[in-house]
Amino acid sequence: MLLHVLFLSAFAFASSVLAAFGFTQSGSDYVVDAGSSNALVFTVNGKSCDITSLKFRGTELQDAQGSHLSSGLGSATVKAESVKGSANYVKVTCTTSTLTHYMVVKEGEANIYLATYIKEEPSVGELRFIARLKSAELPDEYPYGTVSTTAGSSSTVEGSDVFVVNGQTRSKFYSSTRFIDKDAQCVYGGTDQKHVCVFAPHPESSSGGPFFRDIESNNVGDATNLYWYMNSNHVQTEAYRTNVLHGPYILAFTRSGVSKISDFDTSFFSELSVTGYVPTSDRGYVSGTASGVDSKFQTVVHWFNDAAQYWAIASGGKFTSPAMKPGTYTQILYQGEYKVATATGVSVTKGKTTTKDIASTEAKRTSIWKIGDYDGQPTGFLNADKFLRMHPSDSRMTAWKPVTFTVGTSKDADFPMALFQTVNNPVTIKFNLDSDPGETTLRIATTLSFNAGRPQAKINSFQGAAPASPTKIDSRGVTRGAYRGHGEVYDVTIPKGTLKAGENTLTITSISGGSGDTFLNPNFIFDAVELFH
Repeated sequence: MLLHVLFLSAFAFASSVLAAFGFTQSGSDYVVDAGSSNALVFTVNGKSCDITSLKFRGTELQDAQGSHLSSGLGSATVKAESVKGSANYVKVTCTTSTLTHYMVVKEGEANIYLATYIKEEPSVGELRFIARLKSAELPDEYPYGTVSTTAGSSSTVEGSDVFVVNGQTRSKFYSSTRFIDKDAQCVYGGTDQKHVCVFAPHPESSSGGPFFRDIESNNVGDATNLYWYMNSNHVQTEAYRTNVLHGPYILAFTRSGVSKISDFDTSFFSELSVTGYVPTSDRGYVSGTASGVDSKFQTVVHWFNDAAQYWAIASGGKFTSPAMKPGTYTQILYQGEYKVATATGVSVTKGKTTTKDIASTEAKRTSIWKIGDYDGQPTGFLNADKFLRMHPSDSRMTAWKPVTFTVGTSKDADFPMALFQTVNNPVTIKFNLDSDPGETTLRIATTLSFNAGRPQAKINSFQGAAPASPTKIDSRGVTRGAYRGHGEVYDVTIPKGTLKAGENTLTITSISGGSGDTFLNPNFIFDAVELFH
């Protein structure tokens, strides 16, 4: 489509009265009017790219600090222009030596569409957009409520990001959602229930895969902050992607109710000359059959390379990917979040659909007993229903202490989701056998290690070897509501004659050469424990 791009000068918009749709220049700043029925007018600093004013239905929502990338770009070359395509748009472009950031308004919509092209990772080590909003107008958070509201805290539990409010632990980290589940993340308030929400329908340039999660919102008292974390070192398991476009993502304003991610169509970005944007017409797909995953688990297929990541949930064993950028990908099959198969060299071509079936490679075995399920999560274990939204020290948690678990009598909910070296170490498992089963394998599947914590097993008189330290993730984990790391699985071969008829005792101990205070001492999170042959 031939576009008519109008570069509008300050002279052309000398009037202080805003048009129904468009932008004016006030000094070096740009004032953009969305021309929406629920009026949205915002101001962009022409020197820093900060949003310094956000007026929705006549009410100022912007806090004194600006809304911006990272903690602000400091300085940038900022340009505003009108673009005529299938609709009318205002496009604001902010350029630095390492990135180009876009803010786009479509006539009649109370939305700011954003996209960020980066040549290199910001020096602060994370890439985020943060809307810093007035807490007096927007005090409430959605979808998780007060778990991340730290206003009014009476003490600090950990670092400078976990606090106590009214006897409950709170943190911005407790507002997170898995990428694969992500929809609206909002703050709201006021007598007419104004909502400001972030939607990220295209996390293809982020890092961490379908199960990565990060901060979404945080009422700190002075302001209510709303985030889109494109990448961070918060339990980072994958290298950052650069020379890519992050987005489009959306900052949406509604009078009442919460929109859904499916309500937004960002395909019009193909009309806007945005660096790094790849339209659907220049993409391809992968489809196929995923097999070998127990039907009680979600079947997830994941594709990634250095430039992009995608995923799909199989239905009836069939899957089709989202529209993918051309390239060669690794394809992963998950049982829940537990990796069960890998295929390499999956080629995606513009305008075509590649067929690539994938089947679980989990070996068949005879299970003697199993605690938990292989789903890549601590599902069903003690405190697993709470840790995403509170600190392990919270009084609402069941007490952390060494546990003796009896196979056949105890329930999974009695088994600890995490083993902290100086808190609830060790866990003891007792089980009865009719006879010596011969050589067996003990499998301890974990989801995340902190401070080199890993399991060492002792079965009756047999001492299993101390496993090597897991790959280091330089980030706090369970205390921030995180559980997804590299998913180390430890197999211990138990020699014939070790097990016996009658009662047997297995002890699993968290070991490490490191140390720490209470819940920051070495630990790991359980996925499942199984004895089989």
